[in-house]
Amino acid sequence: MEPFDRTDPAGQPFRRRKRTTGSGPLLERERPGIETPQTYGVCDGMTEALVHFLIIFTPWAFGTTELWSIWTMNIAAYALGGLLFIKWLIRWRTGFELIRWGKESRTGEILAIREKSFRVFTLALAALTIMVLTYCLVSASNARATYLSGQQRFEYHDYIRWLPHSYDSTSTWNALWSYLAMALVFWAIRDWTLGRTSRELRETQLENRAAQPGFSTSAFGPGFSSPPQPRQRESIIVPSRLRRLLWVLCINGALVALEGILQRLDGTNKLLWLVEPRFNNTAESQFGPYAYRANAAAYLNLIWPVCIGFWFALNNHASLNNASGRRLGAGSHVMLLPCAVVMAASSIITTSRGGALTTLAMMLGATGVFLATTRRESTLLRASILGTFVVILGLAGYLGWQQLRPRLEMAPLDEVGQRSEIYKNAGVVSRDFPLFGTGPGTFGSIYQLYKDPIQVWAAYAHDDWLETRITFGWAGFSLILGMLSLVLLGWFFGEGISSPPGFVAMIWLSLAGCLLHAKFDFPFQIHSVLLLFILFCSLLFCLSRKNSTPARTRLQHPSGG
Repeated sequence: MEPFDRTDPAGQPFRRRKRTTGSGPLLERERPGIETPQTYGVCDGMTEALVHFLIIFTPWAFGTTELWSIWTMNIAAYALGGLLFIKWLIRWRTGFELIRWGKESRTGEILAIREKSFRVFTLALAALTIMVLTYCLVSASNARATYLSGQQRFEYHDYIRWLPHSYDSTSTWNALWSYLAMALVFWAIRDWTLGRTSRELRETQLENRAAQPGFSTSAFGPGFSSPPQPRQRESIIVPSRLRRLLWVLCINGALVALEGILQRLDGTNKLLWLVEPRFNNTAESQFGPYAYRANAAAYLNLIWPVCIGFWFALNNHASLNNASGRRLGAGSHVMLLPCAVVMAASSIITTSRGGALTTLAMMLGATGVFLATTRRESTLLRASILGTFVVILGLAGYLGWQQLRPRLEMAPLDEVGQRSEIYKNAGVVSRDFPLFGTGPGTFGSIYQLYKDPIQVWAAYAHDDWLETRITFGWAGFSLILGMLSLVLLGWFFGEGISSPPGFVAMIWLSLAGCLLHAKFDFPFQIHSVLLLFILFCSLLFCLSRKNSTPARTRLQHPSGG
């Protein structure tokens, strides 16, 4: 009898999987990674739809600062978590093996597990995520007090002193639900982004077979062919899912910026020409859908560096394919530069002092990044990047400098002087509650106990670093710093989507700019900004420093995908 062949026509091993039936275990022959369970594919499609919904909804819902918009975001995030759980369940019950980006060895063979170092990073980050959520849960359940806003008093409870505890259980419970939503968004986006589309799987297997004798593309369907030999340089990979997500993000951010400019030129004090906010009800203090201009600046400053980095990655990808007939500079990615110009200029046009200074610092950083990473590129490309920054400054100066200049000159006597009182009072709070803090989300409730009667009540510390240390204490704050460190270092040690240093550096710059702005404002208290920060952290944790496979001919579909 002819021996059983355990490989499919594409050269990939079949999986042995036991399935309980009336006749006992069965040997099921599958082509791993090509045939995705239908339910799994539906879950992936719904995940993408929800992610795009969150990207579009959160800024336009007035920054997601009201109860209805916050819970709309939370429910969508919980749905993402449910879809992620269903996908995990499908993998476990059916034995379906998800072929992710970064799961190839250096010889191009599909591996069942990731590199050990990155697995440790992933498990550590997952453990810290659970610990932070547990910390919030214990603080809310072990509350020392509940603030009754209607009666303007605290109702005290019995509590366990050596456990995390909150001085306003209601605020901490609300914070827990939002942090749970953010955690689900992070892991759902990461799982979805690392997955490959069916076409990408076919191309991967085709690449693995391209060098073998008797290779033929007919088994993989019509339309696939081997292109001319590529240049001797690292291939730039921008997967379809990541590409679609970044396009939605960049276009939506540009529309928010454009609407904010038009609203500022019109002089209306109604957000989106619809609603006059209770606070900051002057046109100069608002921008676009945001009632506070600094929050709009923080949101836009998160996007425009990534937009430029995305353009750079797509431009390199287009130049690699130029030999196959694609005209350099003719791709749709050229539209990303105008989007970045509008967003970066709008960060200054908002007249937010912190936002404007952060933008200028980020532009200096971006200039250094591109000068360092484009040393071997053409002079025209480098001139295009520098010219983009000149256009940003010109547009921002024309539309925003007249209003921004007096605010910068009056900074020592204006709001910054008032904030010194907040910083002084907040410093006392941090010294009174050093270990466990006052409880996540409780700053506004506890602050009124520390201000003088003639001082204005502040809902936020205008220093997110200080406020986080006050509300979480050093115990919780250390966990958050640990999570952030793992995300930032994952690119050096991880296995994922192979990405050029320039693109990754622009994501780092985006996150660094937000962290800098958070030192003198409260971007992380705004759900749309926090969601975007978490999204970029998730994407960053999907990227890898090195190619998982050696340089070889990349197979291109005639349509250009």
